[in-house]
Amino acid sequence: MSNNRYDPELKEKVLRLYLEEGRTKKSLTEEYNLGSGTLTYWLQQYRKECKSNPTKQEESDAYAETKRLKKELEELKKENDFLKKAAAFFAKEID
Repeated sequence: MSNNRYDPELKEKVLRLYLEEGRTKKSLTEEYNLGSGTLTYWLQQYRKECKSNPTKQEESDAYAETKRLKKELEELKKENDFLKKAAAFFAKEID
């Protein structure tokens, strides 16, 4: 398979969705009609490039940090919603 089969912008977008947003390989492969091993190959290439290119490593670190922060934010939103419901429940009990 030729490496030029896919647009470089598509490759970058799919890698970002996987690395930063935590999308699954399966969902991205289906959504963007990629070959079965294409995303895995791209990830291998990207990780190799990160080892030799400090700029790519910084980008990868930024993706990981964004993913971590999104996950943390989601957890905090769930906790906040729970606390709001608990406060409302106890406020009714006091009345």
